[in-house]
Amino acid sequence: MLKEIVIAVDSYFKAHRFISRHRLWKWIIIPGLIYAMLFAISMYFFGKSATGVIEYLTDASGLRNWVQKMQNSWLGFLFTLAGVIIWIILMFFYFSLFKYIWLIVGSPIFAYLSEKTAAIIDGKQHKADAKQILQDMARGIRIAIRNAGWQTLYTLSILVLSFIPLIGWATPILALFVECYYYGFSMLDYSCERRRLSPAESIAYIRRHRGLAIGNGIVFYLMHFVIIIGWVLAPAYAVVAATISMYEIRE
Repeated sequence: MLKEIVIAVDSYFKAHRFISRHRLWKWIIIPGLIYAMLFAISMYFFGKSATGVIEYLTDASGLRNWVQKMQNSWLGFLFTLAGVIIWIILMFFYFSLFKYIWLIVGSPIFAYLSEKTAAIIDGKQHKADAKQILQDMARGIRIAIRNAGWQTLYTLSILVLSFIPLIGWATPILALFVECYYYGFSMLDYSCERRRLSPAESIAYIRRHRGLAIGNGIVFYLMHFVIIIGWVLAPAYAVVAATISMYEIRE
């Protein structure tokens, strides 16, 4: 799996060279700007919402008053740390919902980019096939809904684990890997569809090569630390990199 993660990460560098060489910037910048704007607005409101949820839970349960009455600095530290961990997990959950909405809305662009990337790699003249793009869109939406359901289930389970001392400290990392896997999964499935794999076959194939999905998702999230530029480039780079990494594995 580690080798596949390395391949997925390296594919982002190859994607940058590929996009520059074949002048695909118009398919990157315009949807990227829309994504960056929606991302900034969503994260602002998501952050306030997550804080409100934590404050409500601690007040409603009486936990905050109990910690204050104990007047124990170590207990106060653990209480604060638990709040931070829960806030991070909630932010992952909120962002995953935003991500899946974007995957559904942006599916025409993702399908087109993946198809065009594959055509260029194969040395074929790319002609936009409306029927094929519609099929890719429909499948991409079904996969996104399926992944959203499973990821929500896993995230809620991780949220429960976050309340357990010591074990709960590792839950943000676990939530991140789940998030990365399912995003990369959606990017890789466009290539699986072109290979005429059924959804069930695609799920089995990507599970066998889960390192590609995790690696693709990791770089996607890391790009968000590069404010604005990373937000603009991350979605389209992810789909081009996923397409390239599938060729790397096949070779």
